[in-house]
Amino acid sequence: MSIKTNETILKKIDKLEREIEKLKRDFLKKAENAEKKEISKSSLFGSVKGGDITEEIIDMAKKNLFRDPKEF
Repeated sequence: MSIKTNETILKKIDKLEREIEKLKRDFLKKAENAEKKEISKSSLFGSVKGGDITEEIIDMAKKNLFRDPKEF
């Protein structure tokens, strides 16, 4: 092969490597944004709206979760 052909092949390989890196970055950014959207939900597991949770519900959940050891 001639030197010119080798240089052309190397340039194409370099271009493909840069394109792959760009695609990786784009993919990772989209995956990261998808995770952020899942984490920052406005509702509890998507089933209860934020306004539906009252102090009474929270207190009842605390009592059920942190029971008095004497009850056991």
